Amino acid sequence: MAIRWGFFNFWPCKTCLILPEFSIKFAIMPIIAPSLLSADFLRLSDEVRMLNESEADWFHLDVMDGRFVPNISFGLPVISAIRKAAKKTLDVHLMIVEPEKYLAAFAEAGADILTVHLEACDHLHRCIQIIRSLGLKAGVAINPHTPVMMLENILADIDLVCLMSVNPGFGGQKFIPETLSKIRTLRELVGKTGSRARIEIDGGVTLENADAIVRAGADVLVAGNTVFAATDPKGQIRKLKGI
Repeated sequence: MAIRWGFFNFWPCKTCLILPEFSIKFAIMPIIAPSLLSADFLRLSDEVRMLNESEADWFHLDVMDGRFVPNISFGLPVISAIRKAAKKTLDVHLMIVEPEKYLAAFAEAGADILTVHLEACDHLHRCIQIIRSLGLKAGVAINPHTPVMMLENILADIDLVCLMSVNPGFGGQKFIPETLSKIRTLRELVGKTGSRARIEIDGGVTLENADAIVRAGADVLVAGNTVFAATDPKGQIRKLKGI
């Protein structure tokens, strides 16, 4: 389990103690967000039920349009169906161009968190404002080649940063090791700006590298194949949660 120094600056869903005049040492269990991109779509209702019964915290839903990334996944009807059965947070990751056209529709479909890509938004602040106006948590994702410093002027306005630790578009890829240094840099930047944003890592998360990822400063682990390809998905989630 990762131990970090400093003030607790996250959302109130985690147990915390805030002492305004003191820095304290605290342990944080990572949020586990299994990616349904790796689920068995023929058994989607069973997969949703399994996650409801597991120690997973969020459902991570990757929406791909075949333009921003070289693949097409699922969209509004599937998310609406999942929302009817899911008992946990829907973390919707929009890997699409012109996301501002669809934000209201995804909110209506049942998203709790909407994450857009910095690289896909001509007017990023406007997208964030729209997401917030819809009553949702707002996230920004960046691809592996994008420097974290490009987030400096938006960090105070968002709730989540999704660092892609693989090139987006396909599941089952290997974690890019350089992501660890990006996490550390982002953690410092979050502290410097006083942001409340969580740091989410998406791509190639395994039981072998999860500890290093959390120790570098990540709060949320997106896990696809690691969970859904396991013979005991609930057990895998439990192990990730105990990192």
